Amino acid sequence: MLLTDGLLLDYRRCARRAHLNFYEPLEKQPEKDFLTKLRQESAAHVKYVLENFYPDAQHPHSPEQDFITRARETEQLMEEGVEFISNGNLLFEDSSKGITLLGSPHLLIKVVGDSIWGDWSYISINIQLGRRPKPEYKLIAGYYAYLLSKVQQKLPDHAQIILRRNNHHRVNLSEWLPRMEKALLECLAVLSISQEPEVFISRQHCSLCHWYTHCYYVAQRQKHLSLVPGITPSRYKSLQSLGLSTLDSLAGASTSVLEPVFGTQVVHSLKLQAQSLLEKRAFIKSNYLHPLLLTAPWEFYFDIEAEPEMDLEYLLGVLLVNTKTKELKYYRLLAEDPQQEALIWMQFLKVIDQFPTAPIFHYSEYEPETLKKLAHRYKSPTRLLDALLNRCVDLHRLVTRTVIMPVESYSLKSLANWLGFFWRDPGMSGDQCVCWYDDWLKTRERSLLDSIVRYNEDDCMATFYLKQWLLDFLTDAK
Repeated sequence: MLLTDGLLLDYRRCARRAHLNFYEPLEKQPEKDFLTKLRQESAAHVKYVLENFYPDAQHPHSPEQDFITRARETEQLMEEGVEFISNGNLLFEDSSKGITLLGSPHLLIKVVGDSIWGDWSYISINIQLGRRPKPEYKLIAGYYAYLLSKVQQKLPDHAQIILRRNNHHRVNLSEWLPRMEKALLECLAVLSISQEPEVFISRQHCSLCHWYTHCYYVAQRQKHLSLVPGITPSRYKSLQSLGLSTLDSLAGASTSVLEPVFGTQVVHSLKLQAQSLLEKRAFIKSNYLHPLLLTAPWEFYFDIEAEPEMDLEYLLGVLLVNTKTKELKYYRLLAEDPQQEALIWMQFLKVIDQFPTAPIFHYSEYEPETLKKLAHRYKSPTRLLDALLNRCVDLHRLVTRTVIMPVESYSLKSLANWLGFFWRDPGMSGDQCVCWYDDWLKTRERSLLDSIVRYNEDDCMATFYLKQWLLDFLTDAK
């Protein structure tokens, strides 16, 4: 069995993903554009660090597919005492267990310390695009240290991670090597059997995976509890321990049995959510009616498209609604170039100032947080920002506080689709918009911007649609 650093990283994120990547029981979905973009940016970051800070690094010349020869060439460079080795391979074969471990650190650096080569040894450096040293980065650093201990017969005293802006982080191997060894044994155990691990759909981590469609169909067929909003992996394990594994069993479970484990509030929400999914109807959770939810003469609906890597808010979409005449007007405040962010911020303030008391509806905390950032960046008066924030109404917060809906996710798209509203371009997402905006900057293909604007306008319309439904639903329940 060949275990690579990539498979171990997959296992750290999802045991099922590692298993499917190892056995490949069916064809994968094509990689999403956004994930391709992240890979390209990561590769560019690695290349930049190596070329600018380690220009003298030597590297093996065999192709990556010939990992055995590449590992031999890496060991030869280590034996020669080369100062820096980039993109080498570390290989350890344990014939007694029938496993081969392969790792490809971005950089090996020569340090003082006895090894089989002489009075020097090597430590690994991995180059990551993240802003902070994530646990998964440290786990892989532990894996490289373990391989180095086998190859050079000397355990490094530490490993390093280089993050963006050349920020170096030292990894404490006394902590991360034992964690890695535990994960390694667990990963090998999962890969040693052909049966797929149990499915668990995580709304935060699964959407970009190329096995998502396959796993989602499995979960739907099984009516898996991970499709119920509010059921986390830890809560699922607790439900399993109580013998609850279906929607029916959860909806019918005794409150007195569940409350000691989850608490009264969580139990109420989970049972009501299960009932909502079973009966395919919405329920009142709280009769709270936000004062700004009541229909005003004018209302704004606000949604933002951003490019996180550039720290750029490039589209401030605003839908103005005349609640008496039902007239709708959409404002596309678009920065066709990154330098125009200040311009669209001023345009936004002008649009919003048309009706200074009109509420501003949005669907997440991102919008008010971005208002704070832009106000600070462009030195807008504090009183202006405070007035804006006082008009903001987060419909996500209101929905999750007041109602339970028969959906698998409380995303805007999921809720709007259940209500009968659909985006004009099926399959579009905010992640895709990021990719298309980057493509626009390179190609100046106008259709890319048109698609982004259309998606943003639909987001604003969906927010309007949801607000109308929520107001009617809560008012009828009074």
